[in-house]
Amino acid sequence: MSLSPGTIAVSIRSLIPSASFVDCADVFVTSIQSDSRCCQPGDLFAVVSGTRECAEKYVPEAIQKGAKAVLTERPLTGLQVPQCIVPDVRKVYALLCSELAGRPARRLETVGVTGTNGKTTVSWLVRSILQNSGRRTGLSGTVEYHDGVSSRPASLTTPDANVLSQLLAEMVCRKTTHAVMEVSSHALDQSRLAGTALAVGVITNVTQDHFDYHQNFGNYAACKVRLIQHVKPEGTVVLNWDDTTCRSFASQVKSSQRLLTYSVEGQADVVAQNLQESTAGARFEIQFNGDSVPVRTSLIGTHNISNCLAAAAACLSLGLSLTEIAAGIEKLAAVPGRMERVACGQSFTVLIDYAHTDDALSHVIRSAKQLCSGRVFCVFGAGGDRDTAKRRLLGLAGSEADRVIITSDNPRSEDPEQIIHAIAEGCRAKGVSPEQIIDRREAIHHALSEASAGDLVLIAGKGHENEQIIGDQIIPFSDQQVVENYFRKKRIENSHKVPA
Repeated sequence: MSLSPGTIAVSIRSLIPSASFVDCADVFVTSIQSDSRCCQPGDLFAVVSGTRECAEKYVPEAIQKGAKAVLTERPLTGLQVPQCIVPDVRKVYALLCSELAGRPARRLETVGVTGTNGKTTVSWLVRSILQNSGRRTGLSGTVEYHDGVSSRPASLTTPDANVLSQLLAEMVCRKTTHAVMEVSSHALDQSRLAGTALAVGVITNVTQDHFDYHQNFGNYAACKVRLIQHVKPEGTVVLNWDDTTCRSFASQVKSSQRLLTYSVEGQADVVAQNLQESTAGARFEIQFNGDSVPVRTSLIGTHNISNCLAAAAACLSLGLSLTEIAAGIEKLAAVPGRMERVACGQSFTVLIDYAHTDDALSHVIRSAKQLCSGRVFCVFGAGGDRDTAKRRLLGLAGSEADRVIITSDNPRSEDPEQIIHAIAEGCRAKGVSPEQIIDRREAIHHALSEASAGDLVLIAGKGHENEQIIGDQIIPFSDQQVVENYFRKKRIENSHKVPA
C-alpha cells in the first residue's frame, strides 16, 4: 500500500536529526512505499525487510519504477539515487507514514488493546460503549477496519504503518472522534505504532503464543509491555490484575500515567460482583470507586466478563459513567466468531470461537462445562507453519472436553496429519484418546451428529475466518456456514421422510 502523493512534504533531516545521507544533504518526502511492486515516480522506498527475506534485493525494482530515494539502515552500493541512512527503518517508516497523513492520531482519542487473548472482544466492547454514548468511533482489528462510517474486511490484526495511517486519516475525515485498535505483538516488535500516541493502553493477558516469531516467552512479553511506551504521558494504562505477567508490567507505568486495574477474581480498581452465567450470557455488577452498576451481557463465559471489565476500565479513563458503560456493554449482541452461538433449532448448543492458544481454549472449555448440563464436544486444530511448541499444549487444554475431536486448522505447507498427531500427544498425556479427523467439515459434521439434547459443541480456532489455507491454496471455508448447511440438509432430509 502507498500513501497517495499530497501537498505535505516532510524533511527527513528535520524529523530524524540523527539520519545521515548519501549523495544528498536531505530528502524531502511526499509519498513513501515499502512494497517495490507498487512504487511510483517520486516515492521514497523504505527497505523494510520481512521475517523471511531481506528487502534490499528489491531496491533495483523500486528504483526502476520511479523511487527517487531509498531509506535504509546501511549504505547500499551501486545506486543512482540518494540514500537516507537511519538506525531503525521500520520506526522511521511508521513516523513518516504518520507525518504524511497529517498526524491523524493527534486528532483522535485512541485506545490500543493488546494481549494474547481478548483483543477483539475488548475492542468491540469499547467501540460499542463509545458509540452508544454518542461518540463516533473507528476500529482497526482482526475482523474489520472501520472509519466510523464504513467498514472493510481486515487483512492483519494491526495493519502496516502505511495502511494504519491512512485508516486513521480516513477517520478524521469522517469526523470520527475516537479510535480503538487491536495491537499485535508483531506490530509492537516492528514499530508499526510509531507516530501513534494512545490515550489508553489495555493489556488483557500474556500467555504463550507466536513462539515461531518471538522464540521464547521473555521476548514475547517484552513486546507486549511496549504498548505502555505508546501511551501518552498523561494517558491511562489498563492491566488485568488476574494475570501474573500483567501485574509485573505495573512497574513500567510512568509516574505521570494513570494505572487502572481490573479483576474478576480479586481486588482491583474495577471488579465484577454477583456473577450469574448461562448460555444466554451473564449478569453481574461492575464496581468502581465505591459505585456499582448492574450489567447484562449476551457474551458467554467468565473470560468475557473479564473482557467487559477491561472495556469498562478503558472507558472510565475516557470520562464515561458507569451507566453509559453498562448500556454500551448491553448494546453489543455478539462479536463475530467469539463464543458465537449458531442456533438452527437444534436441541443442543453450538458455539464458534477463535480460541487458538492453550489458555484461550482452556477458558472457553471450562466456561462451556459450567453452562452445559450435558457433554462438551470440542473440535479444534492448530495452524501449520506456526508455533509448533503450542500444539501439545493445545492438546492438554482440549482434553478438558468430554469429547475431543482434533482436525485441520490452516495446515498451510505442513502435513495436517502430523499436526494432528502432535496435538494428540498432549491429549494422551492427560489420559484422553482423541478422535482424529483431518477434514474439518467432516469433523464438524461428526460432532453435530453425535451431540444430543443438553450437550454443547464448541468449534474452536477459526472463529470469524471464512477461508482455510491448505498448501498454497486458499479455500472458502466458514465454520458457521458448515454448521448451518448441516442443519439445513438435515431439515430437508427429515421433510422427505415418509411417516411410518
